[in-house]
Amino acid sequence: MPENDLTAKDVVENLAAVRARIDRAAEAAGRKGGDITLTAVTKKFAIDHIKPVIAAGHRSFGENRVQEAQGKWPAMKEAWPDIELRLIGPLQTNKADDAVALFDVIETLDREKLARALAKSMDKLDRRPDLLVQVNTGEEDQKAGISPRDALSFIDQCRGEYQLPVRGVMCIPPVDDYAAPHFALLAKIAADAGLPVISMGMSGDYEMAINLGATHVRVGSGIFGERPKG
Repeated sequence: MPENDLTAKDVVENLAAVRARIDRAAEAAGRKGGDITLTAVTKKFAIDHIKPVIAAGHRSFGENRVQEAQGKWPAMKEAWPDIELRLIGPLQTNKADDAVALFDVIETLDREKLARALAKSMDKLDRRPDLLVQVNTGEEDQKAGISPRDALSFIDQCRGEYQLPVRGVMCIPPVDDYAAPHFALLAKIAADAGLPVISMGMSGDYEMAINLGATHVRVGSGIFGERPKG
């Protein structure tokens, strides 16, 4: 496991610790830990670093880039057919076919051009991965995501005009902001849209996200350790 100094045992222990913290956070919020899905973020980690987590029974994984995922996940999904692979990074329209073919969930639907491309890809490939609408809760110019003020109309358009399987919403709060208001805003958008899935919270704030309604949290370094550079 060359990525960092963590051994397979370390990674599995980290996974167990994160799951325990999820359970405690859910209990504190009057919820059940089993209702929270942990997505293990494997961006830049090689197969050998990921396999101990699979062997420990974990099955939900997140990748940021289509091309990187294509290089390591098809064989693992063949070996473990119950793996759920989630795209959590921005998606270019010219990669829509590849994303629809490989991922089980695409969390970063954020513009009409992409909605149109995904609809065409799903018809072409006869495969319909679940979709989440990414909301740019901080309205940051450099970050992907639909504006909060446009989120409900965009969700309606995706479900109506494009007949897309939109199941929920996702956000990544600004790095320097207190995350709670962003999580609360996303939960309200999900409630207003009648969507069951709320993907929010990462290694540093997933317990707060659970308290504010997250159904899915995304943890990478908290499980696998420091991410490889480059």
